[in-house]
Amino acid sequence: MQNDPIPTITTERLKLRPFEVTDARSIQRLAGAEEIAATTLNIPHPYKRGMAEGWMRGQAADWHERTNLVLAITTENNGLVGAISLKLELTHCRAELGYWIGVPFWNRGYATEAAEAMIFFGFNELSLNRIEAQFFGENVASGRVMQKIGMTYEGVLREYVAKGYALLDSVRYAILHKEYDEK
Repeated sequence: MQNDPIPTITTERLKLRPFEVTDARSIQRLAGAEEIAATTLNIPHPYKRGMAEGWMRGQAADWHERTNLVLAITTENNGLVGAISLKLELTHCRAELGYWIGVPFWNRGYATEAAEAMIFFGFNELSLNRIEAQFFGENVASGRVMQKIGMTYEGVLREYVAKGYALLDSVRYAILHKEYDEK
């Protein structure tokens, strides 16, 4: 078990930082949008009071155990705009990138900028060899983010995920450390 604090990563426009208890209302409001739940596997709709606190509760332990790194995506003017994570499989030198951006902040490049920072951190600070990501077939905006950050399309797992009453395709992308270094 590591004892270092959850890292903070700064980009040109964003601060990726550990979540704070004071973020709970913003998380509930932003993640609670039906559009967010529709594009993610683990965010419910409706997003009820207390869910944000429960979600945040284990984040420090997950980081200390090196199983997951979850950071708030924030801007100076807007505060919390979304979340980003690396689900870590350090035994295999890989992680799965995940993210969501609140609907009022779509189409501003925040997901791309945050994802680039997490990729850099994963390869340079965590010594990962592979970072992968997936999206539901209809969420082409998420696929564009993956393309912009240099990930390679690896395929589709057809009807891979059950969401509500639907079976959804999982579109897979990944980038290897050596490919990142060549960018």
